Amino acid sequence: MPASPSTARAINDRLALRLLQQEGPLTAGQLKQLTGLSRPSVADLVERLAAAGLIGVVGESGAQRRGPNARLYGIVADLAHLAALDVRTEGVSVVVSDLLGRVLAEASVPIGGDTGTGPAVEQAVALVERAAKEAGVPELHTVGIGAPGLIDPATGELRDSGGLPAWHRRLVLALQERLPETRVHVENETNLAALAEQREGAAQDRDTFVLLWLGHGTGAAVVLEGTLRRGASGGTGEIGFLPVPGTAGLPSAVDCEGGFHSLAGSAAIVELAGRHGLTVEAEGYEPLAASVVRQAVAGAATAAVPGAATVAVQGAAADFLDALADRLAVGVASVVAILDPGCLVLAGEVGQAGGADLAARVERRVRRMSPLPTEVRASVLGGGAVLRGALLTARERAQDELFAPLQGLGVASARPPSARG
Repeated sequence: MPASPSTARAINDRLALRLLQQEGPLTAGQLKQLTGLSRPSVADLVERLAAAGLIGVVGESGAQRRGPNARLYGIVADLAHLAALDVRTEGVSVVVSDLLGRVLAEASVPIGGDTGTGPAVEQAVALVERAAKEAGVPELHTVGIGAPGLIDPATGELRDSGGLPAWHRRLVLALQERLPETRVHVENETNLAALAEQREGAAQDRDTFVLLWLGHGTGAAVVLEGTLRRGASGGTGEIGFLPVPGTAGLPSAVDCEGGFHSLAGSAAIVELAGRHGLTVEAEGYEPLAASVVRQAVAGAATAAVPGAATVAVQGAAADFLDALADRLAVGVASVVAILDPGCLVLAGEVGQAGGADLAARVERRVRRMSPLPTEVRASVLGGGAVLRGALLTARERAQDELFAPLQGLGVASARPPSARG
């Protein structure tokens, strides 16, 4: 049966809003072209969405054009405000943005390992509140959180995981209690990094790929045919527990030491670098491994000049990168053998620091180990991918809710419901 007029209007409104999300501001003529609707239908939907407070005139399409046909319509950015958190074992980072993702404020706070659960939670929640105040935001519509650990696929909650600080799990509940009108969503940090790299980074042309996170620890995210795969218990990608050769033992259910983490975690990489005579001083919150890998890449690329010292530095740097690539290829080849993703992104601070040099070294080794062709790419977003992915997720969820059509009216509502999502 054909759709009722109200249903048709709702579908058209939703289509127009989705286009404005994806393309940015558009004229009525551009909306007509992209939607295939008639000019009167486009005029009606523009009027409806503007009356609902969802879109507004944000400019004109060009200096040579004037009048109604040149008006650019865009989503009202201040309709809702968002926050994104990157929760690490050593601290929290936050950004606050408008509905279009424009960053209004950002901040971070270190949280020491000896900080109690209550004080740690209070520091993190206070950071969110301060950032919102600095941005001039009276209320947050949605908060997206990226955290290490397993997300229960049935409840969407961060599961109790051994080895991770207790305040991580408590933080989600505390934000919901302190911000009762705010929707709070939590996702595994590596999954969010994969989302960000697919939308804005190294995997924009891929709907199937694996992201290997290399930071303080290790993790992986699996995207197959455009869909993020979480697994039966939310544990897809816990590659740190993967048993591999070259370690002193085997991992256990509560400790990934002896697994791939023991080869590719930051401490293991720094120790490997030390064996090759490479050392580096810690800088900020960045994993020490990222600094030493960046130093090695620069050293290996140094132009050859006369002098034994330069040759020795080049040789040590290249030997270290080769040894690291050998280690990484063990884990990558295992993933490739099971999933055949065709593309793997070396992500996180270490993956970005290694750049194209480290990615090429890993790719050559995987090519020798597997008959399945696999391109290895370096991260574009690095450690910032988690925060960016959390913000993208918060934005998408907020827009989906705000743009849901009112029952029977065929127009989206600008008034957020009072209940938490």
